[in-house]
Amino acid sequence: MTAPLHEVHPAGPGRALPDTQQGMRRRNLGRVLHTVSAEGPLSRAAVASRIGLTRAAVSTLVDELIRFGLLEELGPERPGRVGRPGSALAVSGRGPAGVGAEVGVDHLAVCAMDLRGRVRARAVRHVANRGRSPKPVAEELAALVRQVVADAEQQELWPAGLAVAVPGLIARDGRTVVRAPNLGWHDTDLGALLPGDLPLTVDNEANFGGLAELWLGDGTPRDFLHVSAEIGIGAAVVVDGRLLRGTRGFAGELGHVPVEPDGPACACGGRGCLEQYAGEEAVLRAAGVEQGEDRVGLLAERAAEGDERVRRALRDAGRALGVALTGAVNLLDPQLVVLGGALAGVAPWLLPSLEAELARRTAGPACPVAVSRLGPKGPLLGAAHSVVRAVLDDPAAVAERA
Repeated sequence: MTAPLHEVHPAGPGRALPDTQQGMRRRNLGRVLHTVSAEGPLSRAAVASRIGLTRAAVSTLVDELIRFGLLEELGPERPGRVGRPGSALAVSGRGPAGVGAEVGVDHLAVCAMDLRGRVRARAVRHVANRGRSPKPVAEELAALVRQVVADAEQQELWPAGLAVAVPGLIARDGRTVVRAPNLGWHDTDLGALLPGDLPLTVDNEANFGGLAELWLGDGTPRDFLHVSAEIGIGAAVVVDGRLLRGTRGFAGELGHVPVEPDGPACACGGRGCLEQYAGEEAVLRAAGVEQGEDRVGLLAERAAEGDERVRRALRDAGRALGVALTGAVNLLDPQLVVLGGALAGVAPWLLPSLEAELARRTAGPACPVAVSRLGPKGPLLGAAHSVVRAVLDDPAAVAERA
């Protein structure tokens, strides 16, 4: 948990605090909580050393965070240090939790994550959402949220907010789905369809996947392009540790970059879009694999067994991804491309042709490509963690709602 502060949706609770004495106090509470979250367990003295405040000031802030139930004392620090040992502090495993939810084309998922970044409750329902009205989808999602919240409450956690990942364009109000072609949704105020008892943020699933990679990935740099390849293909552009959202918040629609201008029609209204060649359904069709629950697992199994039709389909998908990514890499010059989503599970057969296209077409040195260890779980984890980070950013605001 070492990413910069305040990287949440503009409509969310991570907004800038005022430059007043009260605002400074709240910022310092967040600095203390972030530091213990990222590096703890730590003593008060160690926290003071890291954030540049006096031990007395930090001790006052720590006492307040303990009173809020956000920090807990574990007892004396481990031996071997010079001087009198201080009491080690850790982020509490009880209290506020981030609730993340995901609306997929073929599933709904919800999880609750504590302030330590651990998923404590989870529920998934496999259901075909394409073409369904938003209202029944939202009702089923709300039922899963209630189930997960009830499970979390049995573990002494309470929901600090709800963040929902959706495969579509999300307005800057953080609640309206402007367009989700693979769901068939247009101008849908999801906030009006979900229970209003929790602070709500709705964002694109690729954005949450990219933030999960930034916050939870293993050594992810601060400048990278995250590709979320599922039935649709989205991308998150992270520059200096922050999402590049674009004027309307629609940046990252990699799946609708044309790779063949006269190719097949796409649900977005265009032709020859990347999704028609490298989206999950396109790959399954080309591979001759039937739709099912573990589709990507079946692709990987057949590819490992040497099924040439499957391997050819994955090579072609990798080539199309490489063509589309070349434009993004030449334009943005990221430090890394991260392949996430379901297709990360078939990376051994997808990456060679993808990397070959990047190497052949990129103006400068070829951009390295890594495979996300989060895979298809990224958007859901990123959604939940965005709520957790809002608590770390402004713990006083969360304490006021408790």
